[in-house]
Amino acid sequence: MANFFANVFRRNKKLSVDELIVKKTIISFFFFFVFIAGCIWAWKWLRKQPLDGGIRGGIQQPLRKVLDKNEDIFSRFFSKNHLTKTYPVSAAAKKVRVNGDVGMGDDFDTETWELYVIRKKGDTITLKLDDLKKLPKTEVVFNFKCIEGWSQVTYWGGVKFSDFIKAYGLTEESKMKYVALSTPDEEYYVGIDMPSILHPQTILCYEMNGKPLPMNQGYPLRLIIPVKYGIKHIKRIGTIYFDNQRPQDYWYERGYDYYSGL
Repeated sequence: MANFFANVFRRNKKLSVDELIVKKTIISFFFFFVFIAGCIWAWKWLRKQPLDGGIRGGIQQPLRKVLDKNEDIFSRFFSKNHLTKTYPVSAAAKKVRVNGDVGMGDDFDTETWELYVIRKKGDTITLKLDDLKKLPKTEVVFNFKCIEGWSQVTYWGGVKFSDFIKAYGLTEESKMKYVALSTPDEEYYVGIDMPSILHPQTILCYEMNGKPLPMNQGYPLRLIIPVKYGIKHIKRIGTIYFDNQRPQDYWYERGYDYYSGL
């Protein structure tokens, strides 16, 4: 046996088929174990790296840098002309899944709800749902994708965020880099890059399947933004403001990707 292996690795020796198979197998296993050892070392090294400081500690800083670099790359290729695939209304689910309930407390008073749009400190627009319903209505049927791993074709109606911007004279605010949205109780909040929220398929949504939003889907107003994962589709919007710095984001603070683009 020792002579067999010696022949296998002897230089300038023509190998038989069996010897060639053995040689390639040994080399393959060698690199496989080197790869596994490298993965174990990298995992242990990563676990020792400092966290980025989110509410729950966040994630390791090297991972955050990768996510931030991905955001930089994807945002460079983002285009308002690239539309998410749409479907006929008949393809939409009748029983729509709910992707989270943070900020959806039972103490919410629908009668007193108002939307606060902060232009700048001391300058706030206050709107009712009827104010938004006066604007041109847009409907979108698309494949809603959740970070939990499920997707579902769903049907929504409301006003384009870009139309909302024009209607209420928010052109200067739309030149900023980000939009922040939060629930009335401020328990859930998202930050979204301006190009994505001005995408023609992004809507301030007040209908689902042709009817007013159910309470568990964010009545009276939620965001539908097909170019993002579900964590950015904030339900029960209470406040909107604009900023050039990244606003707070609920899931970003818990280690998720800020951009969350599709």
